[in-house]
Amino acid sequence: MNKLSKSEVMFIGFMLFSMLFGAGNLIFPAYLGQAAGENVWQAVMGFIISDAGLAVLGFMAIAKSGTFDTLVNRVNPTFAFLFPMAIYLSIGPGLAIPRAGSLAYEMGVKPFLPHTIQSSPIGLLVYTVVFFSIVFWFAKSPSKLVDRFGKILTPSLLALILIVFIKAVFTDLPVFKEASLSYKENPISQGFLDGYQTMDGLCAFIYGIIFLNIFRSKKISKQTMQVKYLAIFGLISGLLLTFCYLVIAYLGASATIPGKVDNGAIVLSTVLQQLFGQSGTIVLGLIFTLACLSVCIGLITSCAQYFSSIFPKWSYIKWAILLCVVSGFVANLGLSQILKVSVPVLGLVYPMAITLIILGLLHERLPFKQRPVYAMTIALVGLFSLVEIINTTFLHGSLSELLSIVPLQNMGFGWVIPGLLGFTIGSIVEKIKDNEETAEKKVA
Repeated sequence: MNKLSKSEVMFIGFMLFSMLFGAGNLIFPAYLGQAAGENVWQAVMGFIISDAGLAVLGFMAIAKSGTFDTLVNRVNPTFAFLFPMAIYLSIGPGLAIPRAGSLAYEMGVKPFLPHTIQSSPIGLLVYTVVFFSIVFWFAKSPSKLVDRFGKILTPSLLALILIVFIKAVFTDLPVFKEASLSYKENPISQGFLDGYQTMDGLCAFIYGIIFLNIFRSKKISKQTMQVKYLAIFGLISGLLLTFCYLVIAYLGASATIPGKVDNGAIVLSTVLQQLFGQSGTIVLGLIFTLACLSVCIGLITSCAQYFSSIFPKWSYIKWAILLCVVSGFVANLGLSQILKVSVPVLGLVYPMAITLIILGLLHERLPFKQRPVYAMTIALVGLFSLVEIINTTFLHGSLSELLSIVPLQNMGFGWVIPGLLGFTIGSIVEKIKDNEETAEKKVA
């Protein structure tokens, strides 16, 4: 039975961290820290659970199911096509990759450009061409990702964050301010909802294909070994993510910023200038560039492998090129336009993803585990999430009073009760089907 060496396990764990830690992992915990203030530690714990925790559980659910395709096919063949496509498009060229490319420009390069170029779209256009060319160079050889991530990108990124942490420890930063409204009442649940924005829980689904390919190349076919290794990889990356979030949230809570703050990029810029002066802009630019580069490489690799398996007439390389081109184009639409789309999309997809992870992990222990249970549970969770998104995005909250009747809705988890209801209905339907089949066999 083949095994991975300790160094391979460590490097792959580092690789997973780099693939997960992108632009959102920097700006959202920083904003959380600034908004949560005195409640920062409760809020960041919720953030860690929904980010690193869901990512680790997602990897394990995929390993226990065999593949992502096997897991989604338990729901419905149509869902098995549409849901993965929605995830790959939103977390790939439609949202996450362009967001990372645009943020890398905004934070890593734009502050150093002349004002004439800053106000012109030419700067972003040139940068995205260079940025996604580098991404393609890394992604064109998936077999070399472990070495390139584990030995180059991850240590560099962690070293920069460690430097910032050490400087913060020996700097007399201001005391935490009072928490804003949402973080004052429910800091843990609000932090959990903020963790959606990093999309790491969804990454667990699409990155699974990379790790399954690694296992194939290493000839590790035993499922229990795969689950064990994925748990270890997840633990390594989860510990690294936790360290980074605690540091970044602490910095965000310590930043003195007058007035209302719109995003975590402003928070990080302010606090690093407080720590390092003008050179803080350079440090922040390097951190953003490395983080965004890492996550884009991982996403392009996963998406290209997925689309080349679904549409095999195009090779992996052709898909990688197309994804880089499309991502670069969307990135040029601007960061604000990209961020506007993220909240409703993730609010719809994430509850279904969490439900799938739970069902996948508990599959062997479920009394009823055939299609009716999966289909009814996912259907009601998805329906409730859709109504909630329509309410907040198009109806300006006109249904909020009605939806508030649902337990846990005030904490952002109103979909849990519909999910339990769907599970119950699906179990009853399956029990009735089993009884009918048993009766038919006895008659025959």
